[in-house]
Amino acid sequence: MTALGTAPIVPASERTLKNHTSLRQTLANTFTMAYRGLVKIRRTPEQLFDVTFQPIIFTLMFAYIFGGAIAGDVQNYLPQLIPGILVQTVITTSVVTGTQLREDMDKGVFDRFRSLPIARIAPLSGALLADTLRYAIATTLVFVMGVIMGYRPGGGFGAVVVSGILVIVCSWAISWIFAFFGVIARTASSVQGISMLVLFPLTFLSNAYVPTSTLPDWLAWFANINPISHLVTAVRDLANTGTISGDLWVSLLGAAVIVAVFAPLTVRAYMRKA
Repeated sequence: MTALGTAPIVPASERTLKNHTSLRQTLANTFTMAYRGLVKIRRTPEQLFDVTFQPIIFTLMFAYIFGGAIAGDVQNYLPQLIPGILVQTVITTSVVTGTQLREDMDKGVFDRFRSLPIARIAPLSGALLADTLRYAIATTLVFVMGVIMGYRPGGGFGAVVVSGILVIVCSWAISWIFAFFGVIARTASSVQGISMLVLFPLTFLSNAYVPTSTLPDWLAWFANINPISHLVTAVRDLANTGTISGDLWVSLLGAAVIVAVFAPLTVRAYMRKA
């Protein structure tokens, strides 16, 4: 017996159920969760302190400390420094993704998301998508500081925009690694500790701040195959000369591989988390 104007209740055993969502629903759920992340940033703007002050401080500090020793003066060092400091700053910022994810999971927020009829990947991909705003802010500030200090990108404004997008895309891909750490780690502090232990050797043992030709042979070999070096070179070629080099395609391929590997691993670990 059913009420007038309402559909009958069909038992679960008689319904066709599915445990997957369409691509359209997945994207919609992801953007909804990304909006949640933006609301969090709006209500707690102190989350942006690292992407507002760090680019300014690092650019000034590295330029005036290393400029004279490496390039003779600050002006000649800026074309080499700005792309390097951009990659290092934005990728380091992606560590916060895993830290905040771990904090949200500790608060029980993601337990509620797991019970909702939404795409399994949406709470994770939405949080990572919202963090691209942080990357965009850091990218903009690094270039603005460079211009204020006298940096003039030879590639033009369009090439600068493309190089910034490249860094943001690659940082978003790398953030999946830290999201995985955020899911499997026990505390937010351990996520930050593990991530920094991985990132600092990769960023400093690269061509971000010094030419690899000045390094010992064994260290130069590592710096030349370092993925960070490929990304820095791609950004330099774009921003300084407007050239699309092979390093750009290597960086994009690496980003795609990271997402293909770590996105499923992160979602699986997230769904199995007690």
